[in-house]
Amino acid sequence: MNKILSIIFVSVILIQISFAKDTKEKTPTRFESLSKLTQVIGIVERYYVDDIKLHEIVNKTLKGLMQELDAHSSFLDKKSSNEMKIQTTGEFGGLGITIGLRKGALTIISPIDDTPAFHAGVKAGDIILKINNLSTLSMTLDEAVSLMRGKPKTSLVLTIVRKKEAKPLKIKIVRDIIKIQSVFAKKIEDTNLLYLRISSFDTKVVSSLKKEIKNRPKISGLILDLRNNPGGLLSQAIGVSDLFINKGVIVSQKGRDELKEEKFYAKTITTITNIPIVVLINAGSASASEIVSGALQDHKRAILVGEQTFGKGSVQAILPIVKDKSESIKITIAKYYLPSGRTIQAKGIIPDVIIYPGKVISEVNSEFKIKEADLKKHLKVELDKDNGIKKSKIIPKSKKNISKQEISKDNQLNAAIGILKSLIIINNK
Repeated sequence: MNKILSIIFVSVILIQISFAKDTKEKTPTRFESLSKLTQVIGIVERYYVDDIKLHEIVNKTLKGLMQELDAHSSFLDKKSSNEMKIQTTGEFGGLGITIGLRKGALTIISPIDDTPAFHAGVKAGDIILKINNLSTLSMTLDEAVSLMRGKPKTSLVLTIVRKKEAKPLKIKIVRDIIKIQSVFAKKIEDTNLLYLRISSFDTKVVSSLKKEIKNRPKISGLILDLRNNPGGLLSQAIGVSDLFINKGVIVSQKGRDELKEEKFYAKTITTITNIPIVVLINAGSASASEIVSGALQDHKRAILVGEQTFGKGSVQAILPIVKDKSESIKITIAKYYLPSGRTIQAKGIIPDVIIYPGKVISEVNSEFKIKEADLKKHLKVELDKDNGIKKSKIIPKSKKNISKQEISKDNQLNAAIGILKSLIIINNK
C-alpha cells in the first residue's frame, strides 16, 4: 500500500513540474517582438479613424517609448532638436525656471536667479497644474518647455499647487531673454568670510570661482550657496569639487554594465584652499549641485546646511537617429554615485544640519532691554524720534557685502554663518 502511495505521490510531483513548464511564459524572440511592433503600426495606419501618415505613427511610437523609460528620456523631432540647440547657447526667450517630473507631476526644481520667474515669486517645489489653460497631466518635460519658451515680452499664466496653500495659485510671468550670471561673490558684513553663490553650472563656473577666491587671499572661511541651483555641466561640477578636495573620488557613473564604472578623481595640484566651508542646499538643488555638495560631504570637507535636495542623479546623452542629425533621442545612459557609493537618484542629499527657510527669529522687544547707564540717552533718542528731529535712514543694499539686514531675512544663511565661525574657532585651536 505504501509503495502504491509513493508512486502516486511521485506522479503528482511530475505532473506539477510538467504543468509549471507549460505555464511558464516564453520570452518572445527578437524577430517576434519586432513583428508585433510592425503589425500594430500597420493596423493603426490602415484602420485608425483619422488619416494618419506612417512617419507620424512612427514619431508617436518613438515618443511613447522614450516617455515610458523615465522622466528624462525623450524623442526629439526636428522642432525639439532646434529648441535644444537654442537652449544650450545660454541665451533664449523664456521664464527662467528648471522643471522636472517628480512622482509623475510637473515640478519646478528651481527658479533661476534674477529671471522673470524668480521675480514673479515662483518657488522650488511648486507643482505646475496648468500652462495657460492646458493641463500638464500626462505632459512630457519637452512639451512643457516648448510651451513656456517664446518671444520676449509675451506672457503666460502658470497655475501652481504650493505646499501649505489652500488652493492653486495663478502666477502671470512675462517672458524675457534669459542671461544667466552663474557666480556671485560677496563678503559677509565686515568679516573675513566669503559668500559664493553659484546659480547654475555653466562653462565659466570654475574659472570664476578661482578668480574670486584668489582675489581674496585673507579669507578665513567660505559659504558656498547652491540653493535653487538646477545643475548644469558635469565637468564644472567635478572642477568645483576639485578646488576644495585634495584627493580621492569626486563622483563615478555606472551604466547598464555596472562593472564598467567611470570614476573622476580630485587632484592635489588643483586644490585652491583648505579653509572651512559650509554649503547651503535646498529642494531646488539638483544634479551638478548634488554632486558637489555630496562629494564635499563624503570627504568631510564641508558642513551641509539647509534642506534635502531634489534627487536628480542620472546621466543623459543625445544620440542622433537620422543621417542629417535633425532628429535624435535623449536617453538615460548612467547614474551618478558619490564617493561613499551612495546614489543621488530619487534620494537626494540630506544636509548635516537641517534648517528651514524664513526670517531669523529675534528676541521680542530686545531694543528696550538696555542698561541703566544708557536709559537717559535712549529715552532722549525716543523723544527726538517723536519730535521728528531724527529720521530713519534707508541703508542701501551693498553689492560687495552682505549686510545684517540681509542676513536677518535668511534663516539658513544666518545658521551657516554661525556654523562657519564655529569651524574656524575649532581649526585655530
